[in-house]
Amino acid sequence: MIQNSGSIIVIYPGTFDPVTYGHLDIMRRASRLFSKVVVGVANPLHKRPMFTIDERIEMIRKTTEGIENLEVDRIDGLLVDFAKKHRAKAVVRGLRAVSDFEYEFKMAWANRRLLPELETLFLIPSERCAYISSSLVREIAFLGGDVSQFVPPYVVKKLEIAVKRLKASESNR
Repeated sequence: MIQNSGSIIVIYPGTFDPVTYGHLDIMRRASRLFSKVVVGVANPLHKRPMFTIDERIEMIRKTTEGIENLEVDRIDGLLVDFAKKHRAKAVVRGLRAVSDFEYEFKMAWANRRLLPELETLFLIPSERCAYISSSLVREIAFLGGDVSQFVPPYVVKKLEIAVKRLKASESNR
């Protein structure tokens, strides 16, 4: 096993709507490499999340209870400001496929322009998690499919509740 590298703090930002086994894979692996991993939960400007930011933070906390050097916090502005607040040296991002690369590359360059000393590190998820995405999980759940192979049991229950809530609000329109 690789020992963590001194006292390096990294951030792992995302919307986590919902948190998946792929996200958890990256969190666990980063926690073995670095002294502290701060998971930053963002409210995306261009998406309508299924879960509130507080629900997403709760799901991450609940599903990462055994990871001692991991904390969860909300991102209320620029990622670089969040990084400064937590004294992070790097941003950790997962790359599932070539399609992720262009977006991640743009974000890494933008962050580098805003805060040159903040590095971006990419981790490739485990094979079993390589094609899991939150949007895929939401779609399968909304259409009544079994998402238990993509998310922990606690998140499955939260998805069931959220889908009922969404379907009820759609039928009231």
